[in-house]
Order: sequence, then C-alpha cells, then structure tokens
Amino acid sequence: MTTAQPLDVQPTPLALLLLGREADPRSERGVECPGDLPSPSDPDLVARARAAKEKLGDKVFVLGHHYQRDEVIQFADVTGDSFKLARDAAARPEAEYIVFCGVHFMAESADILTTDDQAVVLPDLAAGCSMADMATAEQVAECWDVLTDAGIADQVVPVSYMNSSADIKAFTGRHGGTICTSSNAKRALEWAFEQGEKILFLPDQHLGRNTAVRDVGMTLDDCVVYNPHKPNGGLTAEQLRNAKMILWRGHCSVHGRFSVESVEDVRARIPGVNVLVHPECKHEVVAAADHVGSTEYIIKALEAAPRGSKWAIGTELNLVRRLANRFADEDKEIVFLDKTVCFCSTMNRIDLPHLVWTLESLADGKLVNRIEVDPETEKYAKLALERMLALP
Repeated sequence: MTTAQPLDVQPTPLALLLLGREADPRSERGVECPGDLPSPSDPDLVARARAAKEKLGDKVFVLGHHYQRDEVIQFADVTGDSFKLARDAAARPEAEYIVFCGVHFMAESADILTTDDQAVVLPDLAAGCSMADMATAEQVAECWDVLTDAGIADQVVPVSYMNSSADIKAFTGRHGGTICTSSNAKRALEWAFEQGEKILFLPDQHLGRNTAVRDVGMTLDDCVVYNPHKPNGGLTAEQLRNAKMILWRGHCSVHGRFSVESVEDVRARIPGVNVLVHPECKHEVVAAADHVGSTEYIIKALEAAPRGSKWAIGTELNLVRRLANRFADEDKEIVFLDKTVCFCSTMNRIDLPHLVWTLESLADGKLVNRIEVDPETEKYAKLALERMLALP
C-alpha cells in the first residue's frame, strides 16, 4: 500500500484574502475600523451625534446613500445614489470634511472629485462592496492580455459601472473607456460602440446584459461572460471575437437574490401589483417585471404613482421600507419583492456608533478613516469619470 504524499499546494493571494489570512491595501477587504466605538446600547447616541455635528458646523458635510439605515440617514445633509452623492460633495468645496455614509468605492469617487484640501471620511473602513471586490486590478489586467492574445483588444472599449474600485476606474480611463451609472448605462454603451466594435463591461454582468438587450437592441447571443477564475475567462478566442458584449462575471449580492419565483409569488399574493426592479437584477427577473430602473428612478416612480396603487420593489430593503413608510399616508402599498429579508450587509456596517465616533473624532480635531486615492490612479479614474460627464 502506497502512502499518499502531501500535495505541495500554495494558496493564491486571493485565496488567502478570502480566508481572512492576508490584507490587501488595494482591495476593499481585510480592513478594520480603529478606535473605541460607543456602545450600540448607549441611549445618548443620537444626542451625541447632533452635538458633534453642530460643533463642526459648515466644516462637515454628511452624505447618506439610499441604502443606509434610518438611524444614519437622519444625519445626512443630502441623500442619493453613489454618483449623485459624489457630485454633491464636489459642489461643497467649503466643507473641510466629507463624511460618506456609504461604501468604499463611493468614498473613493468622492475623493477623486473633491479638492486636495478636503478629506473624505468613511465611518467604517470595512464597509466595502462585494460587487466591486469581484474585479481586482490584477484580474482585469490579465483579461486585457487575453483580449490582446485573441487579437481584439484594439476593438474593445471598457465601460465600468460606478460600483467599482478606483483601480478599475483608472484602468477604464487608461484604455479609452468611460464610467456609467444605472441611470445612464444606455448612453454609455451607445457612446462606447461609436468608439469601438466591442465592450468589456465591468464588474456587474446583469446591468451590462440588461442594458445591452433591453435598451440597445442586442441579443443574448451577442453577450459572453468572462470568468476571471477560469483560464482565458472560460472563453475561446472565437467566442471573444464573435461577441459584442464581454460581461465580467460579477453581480450584486442583494439584487442577485431576486428570482422569477419572487415575481410570480407576489403577483399571486397581491392582485394588480406593479413589479419594479433595479437593473442589477438577473435578466429573467427584469424580463418578468413591469418596470425597471435605478434607485432614483424607483423613488420618482413611487412619487408619481397614483393613490392606492400597489408596488413590489426589487432593491435594497432599507430603501424599500423607507419608501413604504413615506407613502403610507397616500395609501400606496409598497412591499419588498422577496419574502427573505435582505439588507446590504456591507452598507449596514455604517451604523450610529461608527457615525458618532467619526463625528466626535473630527470635532476633537482628529482626522480618522480618511479615504485617499493615489495621484496616478486618480488621474486616470477622473478621466473616465469626466468622459461620463461629457456624455450627451
């Protein structure tokens, strides 16, 4: 009987990162929030936050993403989606501190768009984004090598979703591409096809597919999915050459949970319901819905909806619950599309204790949790963002 020899397997940097045994300063994982946080049970948290914010006055500008919990949103000077908030920050050059109650890539974008004299602060550095984490700079560089080997790199224009790291935005800028939001993805794709024959869409495959098929008139056969965990992305050179849309294998962990069964179930439970979903949902869910749009679109649609109408919303639960409460007096029935409760876990890391700690630290003259993008990355990421701003 032969004794099996131990395999000499060396874990990759990505494997170590996922196991929590390494930290990557260029990633949104493996970070901690330093300092002693107030207890979540402290009954004075709201009063402490108000006092610290009042002490800071115009020196601080607090941004609150739509997916934040209510206890945090109440202290936001403005609310909105990621790009709206980054632009709002850029429009307040007098604010010394920009406190971004969102996730890491959003704070990076705010740092890129604000002045060098302003400090962008993220209350919890571990508030990352699983979608943004699905495309690292190294993986995307390797993908570009694959496209080069297939002889098509010079035909490909990268389009990266706002929900991506500064490194990915910089890659996009270097290679002649643009950034998009869920609101202007159609315009971004149309612009990109004027520049080249193919698009590499990063990092959310569902937004890319839904926009290409629903809005631009392409077919599912025009799309292929590049899997960074497989050799050559799991695609042949012929498949890459035949494709018009090369979709990165990434997704939103919240919107990816919704299913056609969720749509069918809510229609059976609530006759006459309008199903409204975010374009980060799977293609079959989007096809089964009545309306599709960004968070800003969802809010405006419910504002314009007639009294007594019924809506099932496929997006993050904090926003859905807030909208349900807001429009309750108008007899608008607003429910979460899925029966399973699903908050954005990383967005919810920004809680009241972290916000209080941040504001009190700043009020005491201590700058904490600053998000800074290095000058070279900022240069090309800003170029990609400016291309988006210039879209017709």
